[in-house]
Formats: sequence, structure tokens, C-alpha cells
Amino acid sequence: MTKRVTSIGGQALLEGIMMVGPKKNTAAFCDGDGCITTEDITAPSLREKYPILKKPFLRGVFAMIDTMRLGMKALTISAEKAGMDEEESESKFDRWLSEKFGDKIMNAVVAVGGVLGAALAIVLFFLLPTLLFNAVQPLLGDWFAGWRSVFEGVLRILIFTAYIVLVSKMPEIDRTFRYHGAEHKTIFCYENMLPLTVENVRVQRRFHPRCGSSFMILMLLIGILVGFFIPFENPILRTACKILCLPVVVSIGYELIKLCGRYDNVLTHIIAAPGLWFQRLTVKEPDDKMIEAAIAAMEAVIPENGEDLVR
Repeated sequence: MTKRVTSIGGQALLEGIMMVGPKKNTAAFCDGDGCITTEDITAPSLREKYPILKKPFLRGVFAMIDTMRLGMKALTISAEKAGMDEEESESKFDRWLSEKFGDKIMNAVVAVGGVLGAALAIVLFFLLPTLLFNAVQPLLGDWFAGWRSVFEGVLRILIFTAYIVLVSKMPEIDRTFRYHGAEHKTIFCYENMLPLTVENVRVQRRFHPRCGSSFMILMLLIGILVGFFIPFENPILRTACKILCLPVVVSIGYELIKLCGRYDNVLTHIIAAPGLWFQRLTVKEPDDKMIEAAIAAMEAVIPENGEDLVR
């Protein structure tokens, strides 16, 4: 069967979904009455401003930065449209802060939250595995020293998996994961050159090789290989080296994800397999209304001249 190889991707939102096309990005939102509305989403793009950043093994890091900027803006809009704004949950103290300090206090809160979140991620995914290995290695003997990177990498994957399992228990996140399924199915329908109807989308596969979940797992696995070349046992030095190596890990992971999205062979199946398995946690079956939202977002970003095709 002839297939279309497209650059169009997407992101699940709170009660909505965003599709990212070559020329525009559009989010579709579903309200409590089942009405679907669309809105174009824009955010600064480093790759558009500096075309050299689109080159292989440079584009991965900056694609991630652009994606995070765009994704955060879309998530903020979706939270407002889903009714999760400050008026419904704001306390008297929150209102007083808002009246006295305006956007300054909110920007400060967001900045502090970002710093604390980054610090927690560094502790959980970089520092903690090294500390635990240093604690158990003397008990197991010198033979275990060569397994440091594997031990740390597997522990990072287990921590990440446990986090996903826990947050998926929240009703809002569970629904977001179902919109994630609608995104994948709709992209598959478009790639299979079928009309974008609910019936055609519904029967498509849920697990897509270009998924962000697969990208995260790939980075964790690549991190194991990179860890073999870090000679330090000191937790602080080892953590610093891992952070410095992140651009390399992201770049390699991005190129592998693009490879899996473009080609369908034994090698790409092997590369994609861990991520496709992990998607069983992050990609759920959508309902028809979610599929309608995904179709609305997809139809808005498909260019008429075929610029979405990857050659």
C-alpha cells in the first residue's frame, strides 16, 4: 500500500489537541457541550530564525526547545479553555497578590517552579542513580563496577515509568492520553492516504514511531551508552558530565526518531520497539469526539502544495 511520509506531528492537550504543520500550527478544543473550536498557535522558532539550526545533529536540540515553547503556550491556552483558570481556583490570597503585583508575581512563581522542577529532575534522573550505585557496589564486589551505566540507566527508566503510571491515574491526564491516541490515529490515517473521517481514523493503530514518548525512552537508552564513556564515580562530577552530554543524547535521539518515521524496515523496527512498547502507558483509545478534534486540527495544517511531505 502506498503511504505518505509526512512531517506533520502533534501534541495532546487538556481537552484538545494541537497539530504542527510545515506552515502553521493549529489546536482544536472540545468544550463541555461537545463543540469543537480551532485556534492557530504561534511561538518563536530558533530554527526558522537561524536556518543553520535545521542541519542534522544540530536540529535535535533546537527542535526540542522550539517544541517546548510551542507546547507550553498551547497547554496554557487549553487549560484556560478547559475552565482551569484562576477565577475558579483562585484564593483570596492569590487575588490579593494579583491585584498588588500583577504579572510580576506570576512570572516569578513560574520561574521558581521551573527552577525547582529542573532541580528535582536532576536529582531523580542523574544524581540519585549514581548515589545508589555507589552505595550498593561495595556490597556486590568489583565485578559490578562495569555495570554502573546499565544500573543507572535502568533505574532512570524505572523512575520515569513509575512517574507516568502515577500521573495517568489522574482523570485529566487519562483524558489527555486518550487525545494522544486520537492524534496518532489521525496522523496514521493521513499517512495511509485515506479520507480523514471518524470511521477511517478509528481503525488506525495507536502507537506511532515519531511519538514524543518514544523520543524520551530513546534518550534514556542512549544515555546508557553515553554513560560508559564517563569515567567519574563522584556523584557531582558524574552528574555534571551527564548534563553536559544531554545535547549529544538529544541530537542522536532526534535523528533516530526521524529515521523511524521515514523508513519501515527491520532496523527501524528494532529502534522503535522500546518506544512503541512504552506508548501503551501514554497513548489510550480515544472516543469519537476526540477523533473529531484531531481531524479538525489536522485538516487546518495540511498544506495544499504538498510541503508536508518528507523526501
